[in-house]
Amino acid sequence: MEKMLVFGHINPDTDSVTASITLANLKRKMGLNAEERVLGDINKETKFVLDYFNVKEPVFFNDVKIKIKDIDYSKRFTVLDTDSIKDAFVKMNNNDVGKIPVIDNNKKMLGIVSMKDIAKEQLSSNYEKVNCSYDKILDVIDGTEILRFDNEIVGNLLVAGYKSTTFIEEMNLTNNDILIVGDRHSIIEYAVKSGVKLIVVTGEHNIKDEHLELARKNKVNIIMSAYNTLYTSRVFNLCNYTKTIMNTNSILCVNENDNLSDFIEMANKKKYSYYPVLDNKGRCLGIIRLSDVVSNKKKKVILVDHNSCEQSAIGLEETEILEVIDHHNIGNVATNMPINFRNMPVGSTNTIIYTMFRDNNIEIPSDIAGIMLSGIISDTLLFKSPTTTNMDIDAAIVLSHIAKVNYNEYGMAMLKAGSTLKGRTKEEILYTDYKSYPVSSKKIGLSQIFTMNIDEVLEEVEDYVNLMNDICKKGNYYFICLFVTDIINNGSYVIYSDNAKDIIKESFNLSSIYQGIFIKDILSRKKQVVPIIMDYMENN
Repeated sequence: MEKMLVFGHINPDTDSVTASITLANLKRKMGLNAEERVLGDINKETKFVLDYFNVKEPVFFNDVKIKIKDIDYSKRFTVLDTDSIKDAFVKMNNNDVGKIPVIDNNKKMLGIVSMKDIAKEQLSSNYEKVNCSYDKILDVIDGTEILRFDNEIVGNLLVAGYKSTTFIEEMNLTNNDILIVGDRHSIIEYAVKSGVKLIVVTGEHNIKDEHLELARKNKVNIIMSAYNTLYTSRVFNLCNYTKTIMNTNSILCVNENDNLSDFIEMANKKKYSYYPVLDNKGRCLGIIRLSDVVSNKKKKVILVDHNSCEQSAIGLEETEILEVIDHHNIGNVATNMPINFRNMPVGSTNTIIYTMFRDNNIEIPSDIAGIMLSGIISDTLLFKSPTTTNMDIDAAIVLSHIAKVNYNEYGMAMLKAGSTLKGRTKEEILYTDYKSYPVSSKKIGLSQIFTMNIDEVLEEVEDYVNLMNDICKKGNYYFICLFVTDIINNGSYVIYSDNAKDIIKESFNLSSIYQGIFIKDILSRKKQVVPIIMDYMENN
């Protein structure tokens, strides 16, 4: 079953994180393979929630672009440097691939062996050079072990192809020689006495007992070949290690985490046939061809608590969006096919997910009920926000019973845990709950934080202004505003970048404007800030 990823917006808040978890839980109970993800670091409030109900934090990711690792390429398609040339040939031939990466025992990429390299080796004048293992020889020539003293066989290959007397007279054998011979006992005797490295007796002919005894004394390795002398000598160099013929030059590797789109662009320029795939530790995972990407499958995703590309994961346009569950204004997410788009004017995404549990007649576990309740409390500011609906309240009451908590007492503790700003940088505070919006061909940024100690921010207003001005310049924002919400005094203090001064004044009909001004009854960014600012900018 294909996996679907469920995630909320960047700079995740409690509703976004918990909605990802609760919806993924619902999908799994419906028999689907769903996994929750988070697009950023969780804040203190959310951490309090997850710790309180003992729920695991979702895995972090911020990029849904298709990676090479998502493609069905030839994974684990490698040979060891100590595998035989035959091993490489068989593997390439069976998979209809012309090249194969060579690795060591730690999977480190060493080189490439190709069918062309093997053909050149077969035709090379250096075919007589042997560097292999005893076991590889047995495999290639369908051999039988007669005597073994060495596991590694290195030396010069000789074939007894002419009459015995001539061979014995003209050849000066040493312990560095490997001899292929048929049933020529005089040559075998000469080779044994000379102490050669290895004798390969072809045609499964018998060896005289006295020759075997002398071979034991001189530690001469002996193998019996199932094939005749001609065939044995013809294929013998296929016993050699792949490292003896591998190419180490002009190898273009790719990383498994590279974007598929980048790989396609590069491959179309380079025109290489194959590209070894490495992980971040330089280990070779296999080999990829451009043809492997023709039928690639998009990642399947479900969006919660947002429906705008600017607020979502990088590469969202490369995914297949299956579903959107949200309670914000309609953004710019586009799909090729009709999808389930559930958008409701309620205070929390978790309220919508609660109705989905109920509609599917699926029981809500106590821990899921607890974090679902937390998402509702967070986004409605314990029902003080103007975004709060009766559906939110009704859901919260039911969920609090399931979770066995007093929603008012628990809610105050949760909000208090999340409101402290101690130990956090100004940039971290600004991005705690930050969203960007396109308005009249411009881009603006609106941030909202909640705190019980307003002075922690107001005493450093100038620093926040400088930070926002800097972000505007670097990020091409028209302006940025920070709304510091005080749920006790039922309003928000506003800090803004330079370009926002007049817009804030006129949007909210203020008689005067200054940094840190308190605006009564402004608690909801979604319902009381975004619509007002957008309306003003679009009409002025």
